[in-house]
Amino acid sequence: MSDLVTCTDHGPVRELRLSRPPVNALDPALSRAISAAVVRAADEGVQGLVLSGGPKVFSAGLDVPYLVSLGSDRAALRAAWEDFFLAARALAAAPMPVVAALAGHAPAGGCVLALCCDYRVMASGPYAIGLNETQVGLVAPEGIQHLMRRVVGPYRAERLLVGGEMVQAEAALAMGLVDELVDIDGVPVRALAWLQQLLALPRAPMLETRRIARADLVAALAPERIGLDRFVDAWYADDTQAALRALLARLGK
Repeated sequence: MSDLVTCTDHGPVRELRLSRPPVNALDPALSRAISAAVVRAADEGVQGLVLSGGPKVFSAGLDVPYLVSLGSDRAALRAAWEDFFLAARALAAAPMPVVAALAGHAPAGGCVLALCCDYRVMASGPYAIGLNETQVGLVAPEGIQHLMRRVVGPYRAERLLVGGEMVQAEAALAMGLVDELVDIDGVPVRALAWLQQLLALPRAPMLETRRIARADLVAALAPERIGLDRFVDAWYADDTQAALRALLARLGK
């Protein structure tokens, strides 16, 4: 198993902890490690997963400095994004329930991973979650927008997506973007407890009901709903590149 995702078993539940400090930025290696960890868990008969990250930051999303460093290498850029969407698909299509343990901020790609999970437990306090793509000159693909709509409703999702808004923890709970708030130290513990309660149900009916209920989530991440070629084309647009340079300047301060 990759050092980028550390595994801890709690009986039939496995915690997958993103371990790429300082902020678990999603480069291709981390994205591939997530996908591989989910596949391995399924092969080994793990019954539930907790996806956790670092304290104060679950994941800061895609590794923008790395992506920008690829310059005009369109093939490498496309491959990096494809690795990320494969990780999202692995979580969405996992044959076992997955809980996101958000002990901190979850912007952009971090939010996408959380939305692919069955349930989201977040730390109370000054932490935020959201799809802030428009703030850095990107357009969230239609399939990703569906992930937001299915948890907060169409109109609220429109407002959040168009404005690229990051939502504070308490507001995220109120609108259904996350399911529970707990003290930061209790986030993985509560995620594990929720899974254990779910796994106490008759297994086959629970899993089949889950499969039916999540079919739209899996379908939303199909390649045709992501439109990766269009997304990569848009990456090289002048206004997007200007926004990305401005972001890098802020990160460098």
